Amino acid sequence: MQKIEHLVYDLLISSGLNETAAVYLNMLALLITSLIIIFIIDFVVRKVIIKIFNQIAERSKTHFDDFLVSNKVPRNIAHIIPLLVAIEIIPTIFVDFPYLENILEKGAEVFAIVLTLWIVRSLLNSLKSYFKTLPRLKDKPIDSYIQVFMIVAWSIGILSAFAIITGIPFIKYITTLGAASAVMLLIFKDTLLGFVASIQVSMNDMVRIGDWITFEKYGADGDVIEINLATVKVQNFDKTITTIPTYALISDSFKNWRGMVTSDGRRIKRALIIKQNSIKFLSKEDIKKLKKIQLISSYLDTRQEDIDAYNTQNSIDKGLAINGRNLTNIGVFRKYIDTYINKHSAINKDMTIMIRQLQPTSQGIPLEVYAFSSDKRWANYEYIMADIFDHLLAAVPYFELELFELPNNANFNN
Repeated sequence: MQKIEHLVYDLLISSGLNETAAVYLNMLALLITSLIIIFIIDFVVRKVIIKIFNQIAERSKTHFDDFLVSNKVPRNIAHIIPLLVAIEIIPTIFVDFPYLENILEKGAEVFAIVLTLWIVRSLLNSLKSYFKTLPRLKDKPIDSYIQVFMIVAWSIGILSAFAIITGIPFIKYITTLGAASAVMLLIFKDTLLGFVASIQVSMNDMVRIGDWITFEKYGADGDVIEINLATVKVQNFDKTITTIPTYALISDSFKNWRGMVTSDGRRIKRALIIKQNSIKFLSKEDIKKLKKIQLISSYLDTRQEDIDAYNTQNSIDKGLAINGRNLTNIGVFRKYIDTYINKHSAINKDMTIMIRQLQPTSQGIPLEVYAFSSDKRWANYEYIMADIFDHLLAAVPYFELELFELPNNANFNN
């Protein structure tokens, strides 16, 4: 090795060049030659490894090797051999420059750490892409775990690099970190909160990628498209993107619509507000008129017979409508709505159907429809609900009822 190290030096000295110039020219010649050799080795090794990986990817049935290639794992691995060669020949090139040799050796070792981190990152990105293709994992917050692992890897890598540069043992840096843990907690507060939150979100199955969530505090109403260490991205229905801190999922209240999506129906819960002064007992003439409505004609017959039998049996004085038992227009209308909803083809009959009268308000009596549409798609759901209430709004006058609405200019003009 001594002859190789000073081959050019000996030639220059024999040709009459002074010793100082010969030393520098010898180092320069070795450096240029080594760089050419390293470049050739890197080029050849890279081509060979990439070709081997491509052939394996073409023949393999799994997609994991395809992700390895797309994330440049073979390319990064190919740099290992040239780097090892460089580390080996640095002492040969700089044999007469020990200070420079020491600096470049440390630089090569630091680059080895960086290269290792590149390879780890490429592998993790490949695993992330592969896991997202698996049905049982594609809705999990894989990004969060990958980011945590990379933070740990980069932390170890940076500490190792500092240990190499300064010559201080790695274990001393770890000990120093213990003393600086309070500062580190402040610096990485959001990261730590996000990490804890992502674990809780995953373990408790609170949110999955693809879930529809509503988070009023952050103005989010749409599908979750990404869950990572620090943020959750929601694509709203207007195609805008809302970014929510991951820890907000466990510290604040939000609505996840997954239960509705996985159920057999989507809830309809809307009320008609009836004017109180339009509610009345029904006379026989009113009942006769309402019997023309086919959905409730048989109900009115049966109900009226029961009421008449009760009033006769108890000798009720029907001179006043309030005496005894009576039908009211709002009660018959409620029965009409119930029958109409139960016969509607778009309503799931196996889920709750309820037409209920809510507590009176200053506007009137809310008459609420509570049911579930069979079709859960948003556009279809809205159409079904509108179709139902179009009919009910038009049906109100047939029962001599009125809906509440705020006064307008026409009311005052009249």
